[in-house]
This record gives sequence, structure tokens and C-alpha cells, in this order.
Amino acid sequence: MVFSSLLFVFFFFPVNMLIYHLAPDLKHKNRVMLIFSLIFYAWSGPIYLLLLISMAFVDWRAALAMEHAHKKKGRKRALILGVGFNLTLLGIFKYLTFILENVNYWFHVPETVIQIALPIGISFYTFQLISYLVDVYRKEVHAQRHFGLLLLYVSLYHQCIAGPIVRYETVAQELTERRTKSTDVLYGIRRFTVGLAKKALLANHCGALADTFLVATSDAAGASILATRPALSILIGSICFTLQIYLDFSAYSDMAIGMGRMLGFHYLENFNYPYCANSIRDFWHRWHISLSTFFRDYVYIPLGGSRCSVGRHIFNLFVVWACTGFWHGASWNFVLWGLLYFVFQVLEKYILPDFPSYLPRFLQHLYVLLVVNFGYMLFRCDNIAWLGVELKGLFCLNGNAWVNLETLTTLKANWFFLVIACLACTPIVRNIGLMLERSTRRHAGRLFVWQWIQAAIPVVLVIFSTAALVGQSYNPFLYFRF
Repeated sequence: MVFSSLLFVFFFFPVNMLIYHLAPDLKHKNRVMLIFSLIFYAWSGPIYLLLLISMAFVDWRAALAMEHAHKKKGRKRALILGVGFNLTLLGIFKYLTFILENVNYWFHVPETVIQIALPIGISFYTFQLISYLVDVYRKEVHAQRHFGLLLLYVSLYHQCIAGPIVRYETVAQELTERRTKSTDVLYGIRRFTVGLAKKALLANHCGALADTFLVATSDAAGASILATRPALSILIGSICFTLQIYLDFSAYSDMAIGMGRMLGFHYLENFNYPYCANSIRDFWHRWHISLSTFFRDYVYIPLGGSRCSVGRHIFNLFVVWACTGFWHGASWNFVLWGLLYFVFQVLEKYILPDFPSYLPRFLQHLYVLLVVNFGYMLFRCDNIAWLGVELKGLFCLNGNAWVNLETLTTLKANWFFLVIACLACTPIVRNIGLMLERSTRRHAGRLFVWQWIQAAIPVVLVIFSTAALVGQSYNPFLYFRF
């Protein structure tokens, strides 16, 4: 089940909200949310629900052991046990097949490589549990004494399978002391409907266009088809995928933040218009913020951060970006994608200090977009040969043309949509809304009209999103596989 499915929008979520708000007190409300969260997670595979519960239980006991330990050695032993258990399971389910395939490629053993299905959301909730254990070890939070509340924290369906990576300290108090204000509910509804529309109306169509301009598969047959694509088709297709991955992921974060706010949870922002960044460092301050801050606080700083020699700092950056790429998937293209950002981080820090700050603002943004777009070409490719075909095609080195009639026809039919999708990646619409809101504060008549417009926008967005979802068979979520 995905947030952008009609089953979720018109049945699962409304029923959950109805029963939740009918519950007499917070204790019963938490039970309602736990039951619905476990049902939601079990929807994709009941067997993996046992994995989630087992990891939460082991970490619950490990955190309590840390808090009750009288010596640092005992605390460290419990931390290693909990984190080791989490990483072992993550390694088995996400990386074992990849490791065995590489061993088989080089040494021809084992003869048969087992294929292990990836539990949905395992990367997200594993990192949440690790952050919880480390924060308890550092005495930044107290261990949760009630297993049900820890399980609720890690399994809340708003963020369990698609992020953002919510740290325990962010919601620790709200698990036991929260009140849902009417302003929170209204904000949550608006935020959820904006995310739904971003997903149903923009991200899905960008994905379909990417598959149209490029090729939907990445096997040998797909590579031969891609080699004949015109250069303009490859360029526009790569841009469409770059738009899709932001609109898709940020839409789910919007919906998660909105649903959380309807219950009184205040999840932190996960995106801040990353395609408006003026450097690669700035991009990663804006993109998937919960992941980048996780690696900063639990990997980069413990390694020594930047308060060390140049060589050590470069090594620390290498480890972080290799981990960032590997977190996204068990494939070499993801590792190389992460290391691409390592190279540009080093470039901006040491090789060309302060680059690109001395360039005109337009060129700064263009530089970031070129790097990011190339990165997502690598991100999308399952093998390097596929990337080579795509890059050669951009310069007509596959014997392909610059443009053909099919590409021009598709582009002409979708140019207005692509402009809207690009605008949705900027704060322009938000800023216009804030400007209009400020202009209505001193005029009662304008304020009345503005309030009605604000009330109508979520309804309109749901209507248009529903119409789009009814007519679409293409409704993936890219980050489910991570």
C-alpha cells in the first residue's frame, strides 16, 4: 500500500483518523496508531513484520541494559550488541546477495547465488533504531521503558517505509504528551494534499516521460534501443528523471509530515528546495536532510569530522559518501553515485576553494544542476555499460541523431507540464502564497476571500489527484527499494 493509492486515501487513512480521534485518551490513541501501523507494514508482507518487531525488541532491551549499566564497559557492550544486531540483519537482507554475486563473478563460488527479497523500509527504520541506541548511550535521551511506545515510534506508518528518518529525540515527548490543535490538523491536511498532488499530478507523469524519452528497462535489449535514441530525447529524459526523483520523494515527505501533524507529531523537514542550491555542499544541506544529518552525527563527527588533518578529513568524507551511496542500494552504480559527491565535496573544499561562489549566481545553479543530473543518470543505471551508452548518446556518438519527429512531438505535447514541474521544485509558489497572505492581513474582505481559498485548495488538490490516480496505472515510489 502506498500513500498515493485510492485505497489509502479514501479508506485506510480516513478510518484510522476516525478511530484515532474517537479514542478516549492518549494511551488508547497510541494503541490505535500502533495497530494501524502494524497492519500497514504487514500489507506488503506479513513475514517482515516479525523482522521489524524483533529488531525493535532487541534494541528496547539493549537500551534498557545501557541505562541500567553501572560501568561504561557494560553500556558499550549493550550498544555494540544492539547496533551489531541491526547492521547484521540489514546486511543479510540488503547486501548479502550483492556480496555473493561479486564473489561469484570473481571466484565462481558459490555456484548458486541466493536471491533475498528486500523488506520495505528496512534502511529507514534500521537507521532510526541505531540513532535511538546511540543517543541513549550518549545520554542524550532516556531509554523508553515501554516496548509498545518504542515499537510505535519505529513503526509509525507515516515515516516507517519512506522516511524522513525521524530521530527518537524529536518525538520522545510527543509519544506520551501531545495535543492535536485545530491549527495542526488544518496544516496537516494542507501539507498532505500538497504532497499527494505533487506525487499524483507531477512525479508520476515525470516518471512516465522519463521512460518514454529513455527506456524503461536496463537490460541488453534496452541498451540497444537507447543507443538509437536522439540526443535531445536522452537529455530531456534524464531531466524528467531528475524531476521525478525529487517530486516523488519530497511528496512522500510532505505527506508524512502532514499526517504526523494531524496527530500532534512534529517531524522535521526533509527537503529545502535542493535544486535551488548554489554548490554541491549546499545541495546536501537541502536534500534528504534526515539522511545527511544522520551520517553527519553518527559517522562523520565520530570519525573526527573536519577537526583533523587534511588527509584524515578527506578520508572521513570518503567513508561518509561511500556509505551514503551504499545505503541507497546494493549495486556499484549507487556506490559510484555516492563517491561522485565525494569528489565534488573535495573539489569545492580543497582543489578549488570556495568554488563556485565566485561565479555568477546563474552559473552556480547551472553547475549544481549539471552535476546532480549526471548523478541521477548514474543513479538510474544498473550497470556502467548502460551509462556509457547514455553519455555517448548525449553527444550523438552512438550514430544517433540530435532529434527526431517523435521526440519533438512528445516535447511539444508536454512542454507546459515540464515548466510546471520545474516551478514545483522552487519556492516560487510558496513565496507567492506568503505574499498574498501578507497582503490580506489589513483588509477584512481580502482576508475572508483568502481563508476560503485556503480551505478550497486541499479539496481541489484531492479532486485532481483522484482523477489522475483513477486514470493512471503508473504509480511507483522510487525510494521503496531503499
